[in-house]
Amino acid sequence: MITVGCTGGIGSGKSSVLALLEQRGAVVLSADRIAARLIEPSQPAYDAVVEHFGAGVVADDGRIDRRALASRVFSDADELAALEAIVHPGV
Repeated sequence: MITVGCTGGIGSGKSSVLALLEQRGAVVLSADRIAARLIEPSQPAYDAVVEHFGAGVVADDGRIDRRALASRVFSDADELAALEAIVHPGV
């Protein structure tokens, strides 16, 4: 079995590459997908994210508004570190 790691910054095409690999039969483990699932309601990181970042990152449907959260964390290194501290252990 060949193991390949795909890393890169935001918007660098990681998801596109993973989709191409999946289409060709590769088994893909995406840390981004895992992190997204961890902040869903009733999942391990949800309450901690809401507690730290407040109701302003919760959409009307009760899920985390990922755009609102991104606008907070990608403009503030301390807030990004806080989010990483919440989510990364689960990933």
